[in-house]
Amino acid sequence: MAEGLYYAIFRTPAGWVGVLGSEAGLRRLTLPHPSPTGIPHKLGISKGEATLSPQRFKDLVKRLRDYFSGHKVGFPDALDLAAATDFQRQVWAATRLIPYGQTRSYAWVAAQIGRPKAARAVGQALGRNPLPIIVPCHRVLASNGLGGFGGGLQMKKRLLQLEKTGI
Repeated sequence: MAEGLYYAIFRTPAGWVGVLGSEAGLRRLTLPHPSPTGIPHKLGISKGEATLSPQRFKDLVKRLRDYFSGHKVGFPDALDLAAATDFQRQVWAATRLIPYGQTRSYAWVAAQIGRPKAARAVGQALGRNPLPIIVPCHRVLASNGLGGFGGGLQMKKRLLQLEKTGI
């Protein structure tokens, strides 16, 4: 068993969600699924690699349930992004600044990190975001429309609608 890795799988009003964390912070979060089947695989763990520990994530689970019920909540949680590049960490940190219920463009994120011509690279970094919702990449839109989303455009629209951004 990997030392210091913990996970939980829980039901929200939108479906089943999984979270993986370490002593340093959150590592992965899944978007909602219709069943808990396959969530450990989506978290990147196989049997024995992490300890099932729902109590460790009790507050986060409550906030995610509230979020998927349409309530405005914050996610100031510590993140364990040791596997990310510096560029990805910068992009994800800037993305966390986007307020609930608002959207920004890929160009805006690029400007925030001092790389105004890196909008495409920003999109690629957001496509590798291991913590959707916590790092709200669904709030980043292309200048000509929604742009991409690892969970699919329907999920992106659903999350934006949940936050009532009018998209």
